[in-house]
Amino acid sequence: MNVPRRSDAAPRLRARTRAVGGIPDLLELVPAGLPARDVSVWVRNGEGLVGWGRAASVVTHGVARFGEAQAWWQRVSAAAVVQDEVALSGTGPVAFGSLAYSPDSPLGATLVVPRVVVGRRGGATWVTTVEVGAGRDPAGCVLTPIRPPLSSSGPADSPSDVAFADGALSGPQWAQAVATALDLIAAGRIDKVVLARDLQVDTRNPIDPRWVLRNLAAEYARTWVFAVDGLLGATPELLVRLERGLVTSRVLAGTIRRSGDDLRDLALAASLARSSKDLEEHEYAVRSVAEALARHCTSVNVPESPFVLHLPNVMHLATDIAGRLDNGDTSLGLAAALHPSAAVCGTPRPAAEAVIAELERMDRGRYAGPVGWMDAAGDGEWGIGLRSGALDPDDPCRMRLFAGCGIVAGSDPAAELAESNAKLVPMRSALEGPRP
Repeated sequence: MNVPRRSDAAPRLRARTRAVGGIPDLLELVPAGLPARDVSVWVRNGEGLVGWGRAASVVTHGVARFGEAQAWWQRVSAAAVVQDEVALSGTGPVAFGSLAYSPDSPLGATLVVPRVVVGRRGGATWVTTVEVGAGRDPAGCVLTPIRPPLSSSGPADSPSDVAFADGALSGPQWAQAVATALDLIAAGRIDKVVLARDLQVDTRNPIDPRWVLRNLAAEYARTWVFAVDGLLGATPELLVRLERGLVTSRVLAGTIRRSGDDLRDLALAASLARSSKDLEEHEYAVRSVAEALARHCTSVNVPESPFVLHLPNVMHLATDIAGRLDNGDTSLGLAAALHPSAAVCGTPRPAAEAVIAELERMDRGRYAGPVGWMDAAGDGEWGIGLRSGALDPDDPCRMRLFAGCGIVAGSDPAAELAESNAKLVPMRSALEGPRP
């Protein structure tokens, strides 16, 4: 696998944002034939941002990957010449980002500044175009960026002969890893650990990211459908949102698979809300996020009880946390402070990380790492890269899919394997396409 090289250069960007109307579905705008790494998406319920092209990008590595990526973006955005006729969060130049779960991953942290971004929020729709300028621009200059055609790019290509194979561990091997983790919990080494597994995907023709993204958005409209540098997915979990000083986070932990029968699903939701095992798992995750946000915020609000979030394939225990930023940090800085939460790692964190390294037998890459966007003011939205797949940069017909489950006392290996299969359904069905 080719690993992008880091670049510290801070190009001088020239950006213009203008209001537009008559825009179709955002995902329909993404041009055909683009390399997957040049497609950038963050969409939920038909709103959000889609971008294409690459005006600038950076890759950073190691423990300092968050801070170095943020410093690069602050240099780039401070030097940019911007005309913003809309002035909302997400207008002006925007950096989309995807960051590796582990500091030891060779994939590091990537920020991409698209050449074109189209955004929609409430009653406002806008387009931002970005050029790379040379030298100093006089104050008050008039920018003449490209004017992209904002129309549907047409049907997406479906992959053919989609084949799935075991990744680092087979299903039975992964279930045995869960059993080993339960022994460690019983011995008092950890309270909770999140174990992930992967699947390898091969297709006969190249995977069109538009096909995957449109299918995800159609089936899972309540999730955040994303694409950054070849990582595609639909996450139900918002790690952090920062908008004009207001900080929010949605924590998910505790899962049950839907039955397909509405009445039975109501009973399953009620059982999930009462499950001591799932409530314990959820409490660990909520506590880790609330404690991290309290170091950056005032008036942190944590509801007393979770609610049940209904998705087409599963239901989750969910808690929305809110606070008011008091230290001037950016959305990416907050994401760095929250990562990894107990929802994707476990607790105590150092012990859980050691168990993950021992039992998973793979590099998670950017799975379960922060993914999202940030504007020049530092506002932005960062989800957790769940329900996702990473396209192979060397082979457009290959992809890795990921899923993970939280393991606590009372977990059952066979049930956890079934849950992981349920969590793989969104990406599997997005590749295979709608059933006739």
